[in-house]
Amino acid sequence: MVRGTAAAFAIIVSSVLLMAPPVVAQNNYDNVSIEATKLADNVYMLTGAGGNIGVFTAADGAIMVDAQYAPLKDKITAAIAKLSDKPIKTLINSHFHRDHTDGNAAFAAAGVSVIAQQNVYDRLQANEDFDRAGLPQITFSQQLAIQTEQGALQLEYYPDGHTDGDIITWFPGANVIHAGDLFFVDRFPFIDLNAGGTVDGYINNVSAVISKIDDDTQIIPGHGSLSDKSDWQRLVDMIKATRAEVVAAKAKGLSEAEVIEQGLSDKWQDWSWNFITEKRWIETLYRDHDATAGM
Repeated sequence: MVRGTAAAFAIIVSSVLLMAPPVVAQNNYDNVSIEATKLADNVYMLTGAGGNIGVFTAADGAIMVDAQYAPLKDKITAAIAKLSDKPIKTLINSHFHRDHTDGNAAFAAAGVSVIAQQNVYDRLQANEDFDRAGLPQITFSQQLAIQTEQGALQLEYYPDGHTDGDIITWFPGANVIHAGDLFFVDRFPFIDLNAGGTVDGYINNVSAVISKIDDDTQIIPGHGSLSDKSDWQRLVDMIKATRAEVVAAKAKGLSEAEVIEQGLSDKWQDWSWNFITEKRWIETLYRDHDATAGM
């Protein structure tokens, strides 16, 4: 459906300014290279700075999932031009965070239609720093099919996981999906508790999608390399195990600071990275459990 009037509500600054890996200083975009990997006849994965991009080369124009940062628009456009002689027609936002939507306005100015789940529109509209030209022109609630001559891209909404506006994109004619930030490969995920994200929701959403795919499904993660079902399951297993460690520590009466001081089991050390360190992951698990226990 076409979007309605946006509901205004506060956005926590840390969520809006999310800079996911690789973190690029404003003056270093010239050093970013956009690389394309072919996954199927009409499906590609693009990497650069920010969230991974999915591309479907439809007969009447290319469809992309996520836009990374505005200064990269020309590089992304040039990379897609090597994959298709048709212009970019549609941009899908997997969720609202800046490293996936900052390029919205630049692409919209070039005539690209922007599509997102309604909550993504609401959060972008409520952010005074977001360029109004990049607001999605088409929104949906639960599901949306984008018709092409090669079949329909299926967009499915999964609530209250990474944020309150996450979608999965299923590409037609190929066993490929774009998972957005419901998938961080072999690293602690960012679960945005200030934007509707929950640990249970993240686990449940990923598990629901995993039940629909097979061992041959190629998964474009929000961050990290091209992956498969077993990689995604490994993330779910890590979340469950580390949450159990934090909950057990809380049951012993340890404060959040004490759990951070104690740390997680050594086997999880390699999952820490520059944005979601072990400390921040423990904070997420501890505070999410507090919120859940208070319900």
